Amino acid sequence: MKIVIPGGTGSVGAVLERGLLAAGHRLIVLTRSPSRPHHIHWDGRTLGPWTEAIDGADIVINLAGRSVSCRYTRENLTAMMDSRVDSTRVIGEAIAAAEQPPSVWLQMSTATIYAHTFDRANDEATGVIGGSEPDVPAYWAKSIDIARAWERTLDEADTPHTRKVALRSAMVMSTDRGAVFDVLSRMTLLGLGGAVGGGRQFVSWIHEADFTRAVQFLIGHEELAGPVNLAAPHPLRQKDLMRTLRRAWGGHFGLPATKWMAELGAFALRSDTELLLKSRRVIPGRLEDAGFEFSYPAWEAAADDLARRTAADRKWPLLKRPGLKAVRALTGS
Repeated sequence: MKIVIPGGTGSVGAVLERGLLAAGHRLIVLTRSPSRPHHIHWDGRTLGPWTEAIDGADIVINLAGRSVSCRYTRENLTAMMDSRVDSTRVIGEAIAAAEQPPSVWLQMSTATIYAHTFDRANDEATGVIGGSEPDVPAYWAKSIDIARAWERTLDEADTPHTRKVALRSAMVMSTDRGAVFDVLSRMTLLGLGGAVGGGRQFVSWIHEADFTRAVQFLIGHEELAGPVNLAAPHPLRQKDLMRTLRRAWGGHFGLPATKWMAELGAFALRSDTELLLKSRRVIPGRLEDAGFEFSYPAWEAAADDLARRTAADRKWPLLKRPGLKAVRALTGS
């Protein structure tokens, strides 16, 4: 199939590109900075020559949006909102104007749309959207507002001949440099992979292989439209996720961090503590009901696979415990 991926140059785009090319599909990536033969320039806001790629495509998978790994300043929150809404709107306009519109439009969304919760899991049918929890910072609601606006723009697009699916994705765990697993692994090897803020918060995740398989599954199942959770069926608490990751890397110690320590670390990394402290307990109700079977339903096997492949790729040591060798492996010294 001919598949167009707006915003496909990030870590999730890299995961999809590997999987979809391996499956024999032809890809076109829309990006502000083309660097490869199958890249086409667009600005993510206005119609242009790039729309020719949409007309006649089989599938569109829109991943465009400013990274959430940043400080949640007013400027950055505005950029996150505008980049998501504008790109979704203009993709809808291109599909609406196409003589041969794609049959399926998969639109990236986020599992962050659900409420911060420590008890019941959120599926698509009964999950709580948003909510004002008394024990969380008020500005966390901004992320939910962005997610709602993102999906609302998809819903409002006038594309009657194109099936639309909102991908409420959890964190995609891959071996790519700079991706979530890479960051967590570096922390683990340096002895910093302990519980954060007590570690009670749930982490929802999905292995890169299952993410790509789920996307292909959704393309092939015409009965699935609307929001779909892309998350492994067994979210776990942050302290347990990190304990398992330390074990996968052969280590036994991870320095814990209080909330104020997490604030300092996030400030130093120019990121935000919501990414660490919000409890995202999300399960893939619709995928499993439709018969999708996960290759990595549990974190133990996923962490072992990702650590083994990352170590082989970068010649990182699977250490008995972190120390000088880990520092040298990570810094190249």
